[in-house]
Amino acid sequence: MFKKIKDNILLTIKEEYKFIIFMILLLIVLNYPLNYYIVMGGGISDASSRIEVESKKESKGSFNISYVSQLDANVLFYGLSYIVPTWEREDANLYKYTEEENLEDIQFRSDLDLETANGTATYWAYTLAKKPIQETSSKLYVIITYPDEYETELKVGDEIKTIDGNTYHTISEYSNYIQTKEVGESVEIVIERKKKEKTISSPVYELKNKKILGIGLQYVKTYETDPAVKIQFNKKESGPSGGLITTLEIYNQLTKKDLTNGYTIAGTGTIEEDGSIGQIGGIEHKVLGAASAKADIFLCPGGDNYQDAKKYIQEKNLKIKLIKVETIQDAIQKLEGLE
Repeated sequence: MFKKIKDNILLTIKEEYKFIIFMILLLIVLNYPLNYYIVMGGGISDASSRIEVESKKESKGSFNISYVSQLDANVLFYGLSYIVPTWEREDANLYKYTEEENLEDIQFRSDLDLETANGTATYWAYTLAKKPIQETSSKLYVIITYPDEYETELKVGDEIKTIDGNTYHTISEYSNYIQTKEVGESVEIVIERKKKEKTISSPVYELKNKKILGIGLQYVKTYETDPAVKIQFNKKESGPSGGLITTLEIYNQLTKKDLTNGYTIAGTGTIEEDGSIGQIGGIEHKVLGAASAKADIFLCPGGDNYQDAKKYIQEKNLKIKLIKVETIQDAIQKLEGLE
């Protein structure tokens, strides 16, 4: 019996080998990766499923992070993006600062942006709620290098532990020290790379009368809070655009008044170190996703984001209330005024 089945399979392959080869080649071509992302309409995610303050109070409504769905493009998806109206192509090079960067560098920055946003959101939520908060760590990472312009052994992802034996807790402290060096002089930097410490030397350059190392840096701060808070996003969730909603969700769990007033509130926007709400990309996709998910309110940064969102809501006749917010304090005040 098995011999008969084997003979039939071999006969089919022999008779249809050209078609089989064609299909294999077609699958290979269609799945060939391209240096693009496919961005499509997203949705909303209840922030309370990712954020939990110890002994939190329950809300009648919800704060929801608006997100955009994104796929790594291949030939098939790239072709479909010309057919499906809500799919858009984004060149991956737009996320690169230099040609030498790869997708791993881009992803590192995006993950770091999320960590930074969570730290800043925690700081502002506890500060405004007048709850105890204390900084426990401040880590400095290399996020950009410019190998064509500035020679350095530093790489994206390096954590800078010390510079000439000194530890710096803010970008200003670090920059002020570099200003004391001479152009062409080298500084000794202890870094952590892939969980191993290494000491390297990096020269000082000058740009527009300012001393620099020719790199981009970013701090990530963590805090001890009372009550404790846990923030747990999925591995695929990254970037800073959920900062506004993350801050509001933490604040709402900390305070007596329910800012949601029973509404399903979606929104987007970064939370900056000074408490301002920063611009984000893909605002139309996020508004559409929020409206499709039946959200009542969409919180949006001012400026271009607000104008684009307002125009899109009018064009598509979406049933959702748009609220412009400039700072986290502004957002809280406007939500407290809802009925």
